[in-house]
Amino acid sequence: MRLRCAVLDDFQGVATESADWSVIEDRVEVVALREHLDGEDALAAALADHDIVVTLRERVVFSRSLIERLPRLKLLIASGMRNSVIDYAAAEAHGVTVCGTASSSTPPVELTWALLLGLARGIVEESNALRSGGPWQSTVGADLHGRRLGLLGLGKTGSRVARVGLAFGMRVDAWSRNLTEERAAEVGVNLAASKEDLLAAGDFVSVHLALSERTRGLVGAAELALMKPTAYLVNTSRAAIVDQDALLAALGEGRIAGAGVDVFDTEPLPAGHPMRTAPRLLATPHLGYVSRANYTTYYGQAVENIQAYLTGSPVRRLP
Repeated sequence: MRLRCAVLDDFQGVATESADWSVIEDRVEVVALREHLDGEDALAAALADHDIVVTLRERVVFSRSLIERLPRLKLLIASGMRNSVIDYAAAEAHGVTVCGTASSSTPPVELTWALLLGLARGIVEESNALRSGGPWQSTVGADLHGRRLGLLGLGKTGSRVARVGLAFGMRVDAWSRNLTEERAAEVGVNLAASKEDLLAAGDFVSVHLALSERTRGLVGAAELALMKPTAYLVNTSRAAIVDQDALLAALGEGRIAGAGVDVFDTEPLPAGHPMRTAPRLLATPHLGYVSRANYTTYYGQAVENIQAYLTGSPVRRLP
């Protein structure tokens, strides 16, 4: 009897086209699920008879209670080599092998700039007006050249965002708790004296930090209050780093010029959620990692992980 493999959140219906799954078809039956399974009960019911699960990013929480309700689960594959919503101790206790895949930082860098430029030049508003017979030119764009870009985080993604900002002629500042002047100088940016200084000075502020207990809620109401009324905030990193309610309040009251957001506390966003209709918000449905090259890597390496597991030699094990 073949093992059963479920691929979660295949919203675009491309999972089975992005890799050659035929190399395991004699031993594994693959089912791609296009609809998101919301809640532990729905997940437990849908996955109870599956031996392998492939999950995208950190959208689905694999808690101890869920793992205990999946008696057949033996292999869990997550895209990327970091996942904060899998209970690894529970997985080990129940004999579940957890593996990851490579993930490129290039797509989120590109999306960061798509959001930032879209905000600065009113792209969505102007395009919608043009297509609907609305006013011809209703916004005045914000300049990038000569303005200050503040980066919360200067890791792999943040440093690439910084280099694009420098190419636009922006002054780029960066801050994180462990960032040094030497590291900032390597990238050609300035080390901000503090998080507060960076937020107060930035014309554009972009978040590029990993989520941890130290970064959860790092940007809240007090931090947003430091920003200029003409400034923009972009978050393509993790939703919990920026307090969502505080951001909604700042946008609703016009205390910042706008925000570009690709990540949310709940995904997919429920119908009627205030983030769907907030003013001054350019929002995308967590597209940061969604690119053809990344999907080829995710699903191609998922197949490799399954092959390796079947031979008794798992690869890319997490954590």
